[in-house]
Amino acid sequence: MYDQFKIRAEGVSAEVHRFPAQAEALEFLVEFLQSEGLADRAQHSAVFAACPFLSRIDRQPLDALEGLHFEVTRERAAEARFGISQMDWALADTGTLVQDATAIDKRLVSTLPTIHIALVATSAMRPDMPACLTGIDPKGIGYLAMITGPSRTADIERVLTIGVHGPERLIIIFFDELGGTN
Repeated sequence: MYDQFKIRAEGVSAEVHRFPAQAEALEFLVEFLQSEGLADRAQHSAVFAACPFLSRIDRQPLDALEGLHFEVTRERAAEARFGISQMDWALADTGTLVQDATAIDKRLVSTLPTIHIALVATSAMRPDMPACLTGIDPKGIGYLAMITGPSRTADIERVLTIGVHGPERLIIIFFDELGGTN
């Protein structure tokens, strides 16, 4: 399923990476942020929404980064270049990410910064929307977000523009918590 997801997501301009463990995904994330110019100033900073990934890793490499903030506010997210959040599911047939975005910090980091970095456990892969929705309790989710590639829109003359209503880039980082291959 991962290969199908990767083909579909890259087909709509997402960048997809996969690592066998969370530690390797973390290493890639830190290197990516540094190479893209993370700094503690407007349009160079990052916001990271609370998520299970953060509670399962050694946060020291992240804590050492200047410009990475874990306290997400509307103002901080609007000024950030990078928004980082964990997705709850990924749909193989469309390359779509699905997130319980009831918590406002998840919505802020995935829509306001220029670059959205989405973390996804490979075990969260589902073949399609019906398989995903079957496992969701609608009473427990107040806001379900679905993301397929970077923000894009076209005018009446079919002129495509990227990043008008959201991030210009979507970086998806899969991690196999137990080394699975899904």
